[in-house]
Amino acid sequence: MPQNSSLRPGWYAVIVLMLAYVSSFIDRQILSLLVGPIKRDLLLTDTEVSLLMGLSFALFYTFLGIPIGRLADRANRRNIIIGGIAIWSLMTALCGLVKNYGQFFLARIGVGVGEATLSPAAYSMLADYFPREKLATAISVYSAGIYIGSGIAVLIGAWLVSMGGDARTVTLPLIGEIFTWQLLFFYIGLPGLAIALLVLTVREPARKGLLKAADGQVQQLSLTEAFGLIRQKQAAFFSVTIGFTFVALVSYAYSAWTPTFLVRTFGWKIGSAGAIYGLIVMVFSTAGIILGGRYADMLTRRGVADGRLRIGIYSTIAIALTSFFPLVNNPTVVIAMMPIPCFFVAFPFGASTAAIQDIMPNQARALASAVYLFFINMIGLGFGPTAVALLTDYVFQDEGAIRYSLALVVLISSMVSLGCYSFGLAPYRRAMVAMQHTPAVTV
Repeated sequence: MPQNSSLRPGWYAVIVLMLAYVSSFIDRQILSLLVGPIKRDLLLTDTEVSLLMGLSFALFYTFLGIPIGRLADRANRRNIIIGGIAIWSLMTALCGLVKNYGQFFLARIGVGVGEATLSPAAYSMLADYFPREKLATAISVYSAGIYIGSGIAVLIGAWLVSMGGDARTVTLPLIGEIFTWQLLFFYIGLPGLAIALLVLTVREPARKGLLKAADGQVQQLSLTEAFGLIRQKQAAFFSVTIGFTFVALVSYAYSAWTPTFLVRTFGWKIGSAGAIYGLIVMVFSTAGIILGGRYADMLTRRGVADGRLRIGIYSTIAIALTSFFPLVNNPTVVIAMMPIPCFFVAFPFGASTAAIQDIMPNQARALASAVYLFFINMIGLGFGPTAVALLTDYVFQDEGAIRYSLALVVLISSMVSLGCYSFGLAPYRRAMVAMQHTPAVTV
């Protein structure tokens, strides 16, 4: 697609894919409002609940992401996404039928399997729809679905929990008796099937930036050759990947435990805690991801080769400096400070994701994105909620100490991220120079 052609189909795709991302994150994050009733009704610990939030989902999401990314480099990306949406929507609804922890864990794995299809294919499609100087903004708008979805999940959960009254179970026709909180999974899962139909209206874009063989023909890369391209730029690739992974770890730790932190520390009702946190995430994290993408694209237009990584450096400094906010004893001050980390955990998302697209040819973009997401989800999602729970359960051995667990996880993770982004500046500049001298054909 020539860069001077209309971007309307691209922006339409961004909006539709963002709606899919919103749906996926509602499905993921609803558990953060249900920690109390799930622990009570299934007799679980914080650590076991954290595994439902993180590892159960991340396990197959991460491992299946790589073969799905490979498929997206070769097949119709739109159709892969449609199939994935249908799977995660049905598996979310299935969570409303589970009877024990094992069944719940398996259903959450199924949600992860479906959601593994979305982002590798979406990133690759957007890189074909948009020129480089607009790509970070487009990816940021798409990725705003994370924070819109997370915020909506918390708001919906808070409202439904507050409306639930004292009844612990409800009896449904054909289904029988389930816990009241399980109704949420029907409400948020089944509407995703309508979004799958909406994605049918998105056009699969023509691929551009394809690597050429010596004879001038488009090169067909084997899996080994595709991984070889990642290894050639591994210093740049893994600096960005690990840098953002630990930002994501902070984000998932906050998302999983902030409502519970407000309940345990200040005695708030879960509905109030969820409503306030959900609104903060929707407003400030959404603003952060979009403004971060626009700033990254502005730096690109100005010729700042490593501008995408600088966004990460600025963000991690701000996150580290505000990591102490859970330790503040005044709830009003806590709520006043909370928008700062919520803004900055989102700020580098579009820039970092676009950085991966920038240094890879078309035939390896979805695979590279899948590897990038493998680390983000296996470490960030898989360990973020659990790191907080492990400290609370086994180090502090006190549910009320969750504030210390949060602060410690955030501080350590932000410092690791800052080091990775800083290390990657020079390798990333070299990778961009190499990419500019790589023979490619635009179709």
